[in-house]
Parts: sequence; C-alpha cells; structure tokens
Amino acid sequence: MNFFEDFLSNIKWTVVVTSGIRIVLILVVLWILTRILRAALSRLEKLLIRKEEDSLPSGAVKRAETIGRLLRQAVLIAVWTLGTLMILVELGMEIAPILASLGVAGLAFGFGAQNLVRDVISGFFFLLENQVRVGDVAIVNGTGGLVEGINLRTIVLRDLGGVVHVFPNGTITTLSNMTKEWSAHVFEVGVAYKEDTDRVVDVIKRTAAELKSDSYFGRFIIADAEVFGVDSLADSAVVIKGRIKTVPIKQWEVGREFRRRTKKAFDQEGIEIPFPHLSLYFGEASKPMEVLLKNSEGEQRK
Repeated sequence: MNFFEDFLSNIKWTVVVTSGIRIVLILVVLWILTRILRAALSRLEKLLIRKEEDSLPSGAVKRAETIGRLLRQAVLIAVWTLGTLMILVELGMEIAPILASLGVAGLAFGFGAQNLVRDVISGFFFLLENQVRVGDVAIVNGTGGLVEGINLRTIVLRDLGGVVHVFPNGTITTLSNMTKEWSAHVFEVGVAYKEDTDRVVDVIKRTAAELKSDSYFGRFIIADAEVFGVDSLADSAVVIKGRIKTVPIKQWEVGREFRRRTKKAFDQEGIEIPFPHLSLYFGEASKPMEVLLKNSEGEQRK
C-alpha cells in the first residue's frame, strides 16, 4: 500500500493534466484535419472527372479514383505520423532515436524495393499526366493492344489475339497512344503509271465523300478526307497518299470500308491497280532466245 501511495505522491499532476489536455487537443486537431483533407480530396476527384469530358467515363473515374486514393493514403500517413510524434513528445519520450531508426529502415527499404518504388512513381505520373486511359489502343515497348488496366505498378494490354501483356511501369521506355482524342486512317493507293493521277485523286475524293455521307460510317468520320497527292514513284506503281480523321478506335473499321469502296470505284472507272512485276535483262552480249508456244491443238510455233 505504501508503494502505491509513494508512487501517487511522486506524480506531478499538473504536468499530467497539462500533457493530457495537449494530447487530446492534438487528437482533435488531427481528426478535424483528416476530415478536411478527405473532403478536399473528394472534391479533387470530382474535378478530375468533370475536367475529362472527352474521355471514356470508366477510364476517367478509374484514373481519378486511383490518384485520389494515392494522395489520400500519402497525406493521411504523413499527418498521423506527425501527430504520433507530437504525442510521444508530450509523453516525455525522446523521438530522435525513433527518427534515426525510421531513416535507416527507409533507406534499407529503398534499396531492397527500388524497382517497386520506380514502378509506383512512374505509374503515378502516367495517371497524373493522363498519357493513356483504360479503353485506349496503345503500343507499349513495341507491343500493341487494348489498354485493359492502369495501376500504380503496371499497365495491362490485350492484343488482337487475346494475349494479355503486363508491363511494370518502371520498365516502359516507349508508349504510343493511338486513340488520344482522335484517330486517323492513313491510306496509300498505288495505281499504274499510265493512269492520270488527277483523275485518280478525284475518284478517291469522291469515294471518301460518299463514305462520309454514309448513315453508318459517316458518324465515325470527323473531317473531310485529305488527299496529299503523289507521295512516291515506286517500282510498279504511282503511290497517292491521304488521310481520313475518325473518332478514337474507329480508324481501322473506316479504313477497311474505304479500301473496299476504292477497289470497286477503280474497277468501275477502269483504273488499274498494278501488281509487282520484274523485268529480266541479260545484257547486250546475250544471244537471242527462241520461245516456243503451244496452241490448244498442241502445235508448236516460234
């Protein structure tokens, strides 16, 4: 009994009450600050979604939620870590050794998980800069496919054959988004050298205009076709190049229909689409060659 009496008599109740009140105030401030930060981050998520009116709804929501979750976790961890250290100071504990231990532990974790940290940081900037979204068609490190997932650590693509490719964000060196805001079908049409290129261009423009006025395909085309003109004089053909702007991801469907209609238009106009051919030259010193031809009755003639 005397032990407890001595223990209670040695307690400085003024200090205990003062420290207790400070700890309660710290907890109240932390709680209020947490609520304010949660509300601010929720408004930030809504602002991000509203800002991306042209993006796919699911992609915009997913991107905003991912950024909001990351910021929320980072801010709350920082706030509560600072609050915990302040409470430990009020309890009379030395926090210098704790900070030193945390620094050593963080350094060891950084060395051991540097690839993970690199992936997370790269993923954060992918999301923040809106370089690619769920539903886009992209080429990552030379592999193309539909973007099915964007996470803090990885980007997931599914190619035309159904194969799923997973790329850690830190290993991505090249990323090409083929469906950002708008897409385009770039065509190169080869015709025979004997054809009038001005006439060919008129036929191509007419075909593209008919495609744009189509009730189904016209809604995918956002501008009149651009025919750049003669792009090259190839071995077997004169190549005419042009472009048709489309809504995202529809350039391949529009391109297939445009090529089908161009082939039919060329057939109707008698425009020749050449195929590769090769001329053999034996030199001036070569002797003449005799060619024997057989008719349907089997008779030979030179």
